[in-house]
Amino acid sequence: MTIRHLGFLTPGNYAEADPLAGLEAALKLFEFGEKLGFDGAWVRQRHLERGVSSAATFLAAATQRTQRIELGAAVIQMGYENPFRLAEDLATVDVLSRGRLQVGLSAGAPLHGALLGNRFYDTAPNTIDFTHKRVGRLRANLEDVLLGDDYTFVESAGGRVRPRVQPHAPGLVDRLWYGGGSLRSVEWAGRNGFNLLLGNVLSGETTDDFLQAQSGLIERYRASEEAPRKGRVALGRVIVPLDSADAATRKRYREFAAGRIERTLAPQGERRTLFATDLVGSADEILERLRKDPVLPHVSELRVELPYNFSSEEYAQILTDLSARIAPELGWRAR
Repeated sequence: MTIRHLGFLTPGNYAEADPLAGLEAALKLFEFGEKLGFDGAWVRQRHLERGVSSAATFLAAATQRTQRIELGAAVIQMGYENPFRLAEDLATVDVLSRGRLQVGLSAGAPLHGALLGNRFYDTAPNTIDFTHKRVGRLRANLEDVLLGDDYTFVESAGGRVRPRVQPHAPGLVDRLWYGGGSLRSVEWAGRNGFNLLLGNVLSGETTDDFLQAQSGLIERYRASEEAPRKGRVALGRVIVPLDSADAATRKRYREFAAGRIERTLAPQGERRTLFATDLVGSADEILERLRKDPVLPHVSELRVELPYNFSSEEYAQILTDLSARIAPELGWRAR
């Protein structure tokens, strides 16, 4: 088991009355993670919540605050997006970052579509394709192709040019990820050349055991890939080390974990959703559990998912302990 690539995912949450403070804190966390030597910093994208609603906009700011660290979005729900316009935004961010952007994606109808109604929809929802094809359309817009035929040009004050999605970001299509939680989704990701994001939630299609189900997802993804490409697989885990936290904070961390344990005991709902157990404890306790994790030997990238609604100081403590006490014992070396 060797972890070569270490990243973290932050929720980017903020207080209702002061979004600037929360977004600024998230940007500073990206800077802090880079100083600690992390390889990747990711932000969640959420809608109608107190968090980052536009990952592209946030990461554009992050390009100007960091120099080396990969910048990721996990995940952009394509049901809310126009594949052409999003491609333009993502390509712009990738150019600004000098090729550091990592884009996590998911398919499906927008969760809050019915609530938004005509604030969002321009046509009847049942006429819109929210399947994986929508994700494929984004990829097509990012490919290095000219539009139209040899006689198609765009005329403007800037000159006469052959049309293409601008700016073109070389290599970005190879840095697209799919958030896979079912056998069908990971098979599609592998077959279509996407990297794979694995997290703490998945569908229990063949077993009630989360780790067994997740191992099956990796196996299906690898079997679906078309040679010679071998995609990256990043494993997400909630990891909260206690070592440098004070007594009151340690107590709160353990209460956080205890409040989430019930959901891990059995499949949840009609879709049989399975949740991973959070890893909260001393560095030694966490390492013992990670070394027994049957999924970890099949990946070389670990993405630590930071809990919602913790303070900036707590996030900094978690990342510091992780980079100093845990990840090096798994073979990782700070950059």
